[in-house]
Amino acid sequence: MANEVKKFIQEAGYKPLEDRCIIVKYAPANLSEQFAAFFNSEFYVLQMCEHEIVLLPFNTTWGNLRKDVSLVLPYGDIQSVELGDNKLNTVITIRTGSDTIRLTTQQAALSDLRSSGVYATIFAGSFKNWHKENLDGTLKALTELGKRG
Repeated sequence: MANEVKKFIQEAGYKPLEDRCIIVKYAPANLSEQFAAFFNSEFYVLQMCEHEIVLLPFNTTWGNLRKDVSLVLPYGDIQSVELGDNKLNTVITIRTGSDTIRLTTQQAALSDLRSSGVYATIFAGSFKNWHKENLDGTLKALTELGKRG
């Protein structure tokens, strides 16, 4: 995990889990939104923590990580997590008792050539793509959240 991600999460009062962070965007609901989303550069770090999922946004102008928590989703609120492939991305659908949150993440195979790889290597301080390295384990851990209880 990038040191900056870990630092921001800890400063916000959460305990990040090692190797459980990936880069995501909110998933479009339909074809019109898919077209608009193609030009949308609003990316987030999804960090699994001890008791919750936390989203940290990237600054769309400068590409740096903003020290701002956009979403906190306690594990106890999660009823199900489903994964689905959508071309070169994986859609993560998280259902709670009152809401459905759809996120999309770039698949590992081409991550080095896409935005997730660029953001991940910038915030690793090297050419290490932590998004790619963490993707499978994080997606598996997310699906396990929906199987509890």
